[in-house]
Amino acid sequence: MRREESLTHPHPPPSSGLSWKGEACIDEGDKRKGKETTEMEEYRLLNNQRADAHDNQLGVTYWALNCPCDKGEKMLKTWYSFLLCWLSLQLEANPGLKVRITQKGLDYGRRIVMEHLKQAILKETFPSWSGQESFLFVKVNYVISRLRINAVDFPETSASFIPGTGISLSVAHASATISADWRMNTWLLSKDQGGITVSISGVFIAVIFKVSRDSTGHLSMLLHNCQLSINSVKVKLNGGSSWTYSFLSGYLEKPISTKLDKNLCLNIKYKIQMMDAQLRKHKVLSQIDAFAQIDYSLVSSPAVFKSHINLDLKGTVYPAGNHTDPPFVPAPFALPNQGDSMLYLGVSSYFLKSASLAYYRAGAFNITVSKELATTFNLNTTLFKDFIPEIALSYITACPVLLKLMATSPPAVSLNADRCILQITGRIEVFAVLPNSATQFIFTGNLTATTRANLTITKQKLIISLLLKRLQFSLLQSSLGFSEQMSLVENFLSYALRSTVIPVINDKLGKGFPLLNLAYTTLTGPVIKINQGHLVISTDVHYKQEEGGDEDLHSHS
Repeated sequence: MRREESLTHPHPPPSSGLSWKGEACIDEGDKRKGKETTEMEEYRLLNNQRADAHDNQLGVTYWALNCPCDKGEKMLKTWYSFLLCWLSLQLEANPGLKVRITQKGLDYGRRIVMEHLKQAILKETFPSWSGQESFLFVKVNYVISRLRINAVDFPETSASFIPGTGISLSVAHASATISADWRMNTWLLSKDQGGITVSISGVFIAVIFKVSRDSTGHLSMLLHNCQLSINSVKVKLNGGSSWTYSFLSGYLEKPISTKLDKNLCLNIKYKIQMMDAQLRKHKVLSQIDAFAQIDYSLVSSPAVFKSHINLDLKGTVYPAGNHTDPPFVPAPFALPNQGDSMLYLGVSSYFLKSASLAYYRAGAFNITVSKELATTFNLNTTLFKDFIPEIALSYITACPVLLKLMATSPPAVSLNADRCILQITGRIEVFAVLPNSATQFIFTGNLTATTRANLTITKQKLIISLLLKRLQFSLLQSSLGFSEQMSLVENFLSYALRSTVIPVINDKLGKGFPLLNLAYTTLTGPVIKINQGHLVISTDVHYKQEEGGDEDLHSHS
C-alpha cells in the first residue's frame, strides 16, 4: 500500500532541453560535467533567485521596447523600465546577520523533533468511528471508540536538504501499537463488545517541507510532498464470540489501513500549517533593553543547498520606538565553507555600527560620574593634587567633583583580523559641587577614547566588554590656568575612565545582544573568529527539555 501527495506539479517548458523533477530544474549538460563545488552551487542558486526577482522588471522592458507607440513615448517607457530595474537592484539588501544550519545541525534537530513527535503521538486523542459491513448476507454495524496509541517506534529516520526547495524528513520501518474498544450489533444477532489491539508495522513516510520568506519577513513553511506506505496491519480482538472475531479481524484491517493511508499526510499537512502560523506570529523585532531593539526579519528567502541552509536576516539595531534605518548599508560578506559545527552565525560590522548608532541616539553613552558612582576612589578636588595641583589649591575645603561625559558622535566600530576596536569621541565637563549644592565649572574639553572590545558568547547572546587602550584630550575652556599640563589631565581622565566610566558602559553592554531566539536551547562550545568587516561564530547547540531535564541526543542515531 502506497500513497503519494504532491502539492505542486510543475511541467517543463517545451523544447527547454532541461529535465524536471519536483521544483528543481537540472541542466543535462551540467550532469555530464560532474559534481559542482559548493561555492558554484551557491553562486548559481543565488543568481537564479535574483533573476526571479527581476522577472517583472524585464517584462516591463520587453513591453516598452515592443509596444505600438511613437518614438518619443517608446523612449520614455524604455527609460522608465530601466529605472525600475535599477530600483530593484538597490532594494536587494545585504544582510546584517547570517545564520547557517549545517547537516550536523539538521541531524541534531531531527532527533529532537522525532523524540517530541513520539511523545506527542502517545498523548494524542482520536475520535470514535463507525461503519457497516456485510457478513454472510447480514449487515453488521460496528463502532470503534477510545482509541489510544500505547507504543510507537521510529527505528530509522533521516533528514536532508533539498537544494532550492527545503528539507526532507523520512521515517522507515516505523511501527505502532493501538488499543481501542469495540461494539457491534446486527438485526438478527445480539449485541457484542470487547477490546481490540492493532499492530501496525513497516510504515514508511517521506515528507518534504518547502521553506520561504513571507511578505513581512517571517520564515514560512508548507508541505511540498508527502509519501506514505504501510506494510502490515494486524488486528487482535479481546472478548466477543468466535463469529465476531472472524468478522472484525477480517474487516477492520481494511478500514484501518484506508484511514491511515487517507489521513496521515493530511494530518501532517495540517500540523505544518499550524507550525507556519506560529512562525508568522513570531516577533521579528526583539527588545534588547530599554535603549534598543533588533530586527531579525528575513531580507530574502532561505537559500537551500545540499550541505546547509542559509538564512539572511536584516540585523539592524534600532533605538527603542524609532525604526529609522541607519544612513549606511551592510556590505556583503560570506560564511566559511565548513560543516564541523551545527550552526554558523555571521555578524557584520553593520550590525555593530547600527547598535552603536542606536545607543548613541538613545543617549546611552552620556554618563555623569558622581561621588556615589566613583566607588573605587574618592572623587573630590583633593584628588587633583597629583594631576592638576591648581584645582586642589583653589578649594580650601575638599568639594565633590562631577564628571559629565557626552558622546558627540556614534562610537566608530572596526573589525579587523582578530580585533574589534571601538573608538568613542565626546566631550567632558568637570564641575565642583559646592557646600550649598551649587555646581562650579572647572574645565571642559574634547576626548577620544580608543577601546578594544572583548567578545564572548553567553547563552544565545553576544557580550561585549571594553578595555581602554588610549586616550587623547584637548582642552576647550578652563576656569584655571593649566593649559600646559595636558599629559597630567590625560592621566587623570584615563584613570577615571578605567575605574568608573568603562565599568558603567560594560554594565550596560553586559546585557548582551541576542543572536538567536531558540527556546530551551543553549550554544555549546562557541568559537568567535573576527575577520575583516565581520565576525563568525561557530557553535553546536544543546536542547533542554521544557520539563527541566536535559535532552542529550548527541550520541543517538
